[in-house]
Amino acid sequence: MWTTGWTAGGAGRSDGCAHIRGEPRMETEHRVSTLELFFDLVFVFTITQLTVLLADDLTPRGAGQVVLIFTVLFWMYGGYAHLTNQVPPDRTVRRVLLMLAMGAFMVCALAVPTAFGAGGVAFGLGYLLVVLVHGALFTQAHGRGVLWFALPNVLCALAVTAAGFFDGLPAWGLWLLALLLQFVTPMVVQRVAAGGAAAEPEAVEETVGDRLGGMNAAHLVERHGLLLIIVFGESVIAIGIGVGSLPLSAGIAGGAFLALTIASAMWWMYFVRDEGRAEEVFAQTPPDRRFKLAMVAYYYAFLPVLLGIAVFAAGVKKTIGHLGEHLHTGPALALAGGVALYLAGNLVFRAVLGLGPARYRATALVLALATVPVGTGWTGAGQLVALAVVLVGAVVAEGGRSPAAQTRGTAAEAVTGS
Repeated sequence: MWTTGWTAGGAGRSDGCAHIRGEPRMETEHRVSTLELFFDLVFVFTITQLTVLLADDLTPRGAGQVVLIFTVLFWMYGGYAHLTNQVPPDRTVRRVLLMLAMGAFMVCALAVPTAFGAGGVAFGLGYLLVVLVHGALFTQAHGRGVLWFALPNVLCALAVTAAGFFDGLPAWGLWLLALLLQFVTPMVVQRVAAGGAAAEPEAVEETVGDRLGGMNAAHLVERHGLLLIIVFGESVIAIGIGVGSLPLSAGIAGGAFLALTIASAMWWMYFVRDEGRAEEVFAQTPPDRRFKLAMVAYYYAFLPVLLGIAVFAAGVKKTIGHLGEHLHTGPALALAGGVALYLAGNLVFRAVLGLGPARYRATALVLALATVPVGTGWTGAGQLVALAVVLVGAVVAEGGRSPAAQTRGTAAEAVTGS
């Protein structure tokens, strides 16, 4: 299904198809291209739109819509991250198709605010085009083998498109059907790959590696790190949007500084403490076992990480102009809940890769949620101060431990089966 980024020790090939059992394999250099970064910038516009949607509707209904929309969108973002890991955009046709997918993601982003209303069909058609281009690009490398995941993706897009023709429970049901299809697809793919390997025992290693995505470790980690830093930029933009045309008083400047401090602490937790070690774990994981590890670490765990930043940004947008006032429950929950979501996803990410310790961030998660009464009972500024103290405190507490000395590998071995 997905080719590997490996060369056979003496074969001198780098097409991902040659591997002689018993020979050492060397991973080729593969970094993120500027076109992939351009693609990510367009994709992150969907997150910007989700922040707007949530800020305008800080209710369980609005939160549910944001979760459904983002989960569906991030599934195909992950699909494109795996795609360019295996099929680099190094040819004109591939570049043009990737740009077409960017345009389709832009349509989805523009339709996000009304995806459960008048813009539902437009969102679905844009998403369908995203899926079709993804399948077409993978077909260039793997032929009809892509059908095992391309067809479920198309059905998912059709369910989302059909939801645009309905309101209420039927629409929600079709969106949930799309999610179900997404979560079932990896299991189907793994069964198909396992079946193919069983049919040809002498080629087990090559078959599993090729079909389950022995992706390049450096590219995988770098690509998701770049996505995360762009999403962090969304939290900074939220500060500016929240300020709007308000006069720049000492209070506003202080609130902006506090929001930036919180975002910076979250950045520190991943980029200073986790990213390099994550690449080490993936590099040490056999290529044929990286698919499962990547699914858990960079899809399931990254969903709450990215959603958490978007939710926090929505809270900042609603709070920054009311720093001296009691917050309504919605904005206070968005501030605390966004940070807690980020920490929850990060804890899963670290557990799956065997990166420790967990106690500081787990404590910070609980304390972050405990700041809600500070915002509702005191002021928005007070809650921002409390969140900043909690996160900076967690970073400082971890600072005494060298990342190299921290426990690693145990959970990764459990996930990868090594």
